[in-house]
Amino acid sequence: MSRFVQDLSKAMSQDGASQFQEVIRQELELSVKKELEKILTTASSHEFEHTKKDLDGFRKLFHRFLQEKGPSVDWGKIQRPPEDSTLDGGLNVIQLETAVGAAIKSFENSLGINVPRSRFLPVKTTSDLLLVMSNLYSLNAGSLTMSEKREFPTVPLVKLGSSFTKVQDYLRRFESIPDMLELDHLTVSGDVTFGKNVSLKGTVIIIANHGDRIDIPPGAVLENKIVSGNLRILDH
Repeated sequence: MSRFVQDLSKAMSQDGASQFQEVIRQELELSVKKELEKILTTASSHEFEHTKKDLDGFRKLFHRFLQEKGPSVDWGKIQRPPEDSTLDGGLNVIQLETAVGAAIKSFENSLGINVPRSRFLPVKTTSDLLLVMSNLYSLNAGSLTMSEKREFPTVPLVKLGSSFTKVQDYLRRFESIPDMLELDHLTVSGDVTFGKNVSLKGTVIIIANHGDRIDIPPGAVLENKIVSGNLRILDH
């Protein structure tokens, strides 16, 4: 009889704990909803719908965060990387890739920050890096905004070849970042370098075939041009 009472007490205790956790989750969701509604009241009329969409997205993300139980990463199973997983500088790293809603549960005392789409400029490749480093953007109150000097607020299509993949190679190939205010499309392939104060306008395609090299000279203006073959600028 005593064993039965112990098991029953344990089951009731576990059920009570589960109910308590559910109440806490509901209270947290209600609290967050109220706070988000307060934030929404501060949005101007022309930003209301955009802000509401961002806040709704955050609320859904928070809901997913509360519904998941336990850590998404078992740190006890993480092993040291092999001596050979290293960065260029020889440093061993562990790279974790997961959705942010799951990753945030892997770290104690973590906080989420809602960043509006207007401040989101992803830089995943050197092609993206070239855009944000150019005069297409200016820094305004911590946010990169399209330059008012550009006639159309669209982002040019930029495709840099494999010779520009690594950041150190990318930086070595530009003496300075070209003027891109009037650029629509840029494709660069092969061994290509850019001198200082180069301007790119319209559609520009630069292709250096295997074994060839193209050096765009300082001060060059390329507007709706296709450059191919071999063009070397020699030091004297």
